[in-house]
Amino acid sequence: MPAKDIFHDAVKKGLEQEGWVITNDPLRIEVGDVEMYIDLGAEQVLAAERAGQKIAVEIKSFIGTSNISQFHQAIGQFFNYRLALEEKDPERVLYLAVPSGIYFSFFQLQFIKTVVERFQLKIIIYDPIQEVILQWKN
Repeated sequence: MPAKDIFHDAVKKGLEQEGWVITNDPLRIEVGDVEMYIDLGAEQVLAAERAGQKIAVEIKSFIGTSNISQFHQAIGQFFNYRLALEEKDPERVLYLAVPSGIYFSFFQLQFIKTVVERFQLKIIIYDPIQEVILQWKN
């Protein structure tokens, strides 16, 4: 079982405040004899526009010394998880959760924006201090 990200509980709390029910913490998925753990699985049962929607959320803090290294790791995980979900749980939508400070700085760099757009990354922007979800980027 992998270690939880430093902001795991902040994102979890933010999702719950928005009416998401956390169904898996972590979400275990196995494909082709490879076992993986996505940070959270959640389901929306109340909000009319999202009722019945299922999501998986990979949480990243970007608190290390190299944002680009952490981005490479996050993208690699994201691609693997998305492929695994397509095979084993295709109705679940995968999101990458990133802190607001990183999103509004590093994620605004042209190369990063190009990667996000080209590979259609879905992003949740969260405030790790207030423990709230600020934006959903689809």
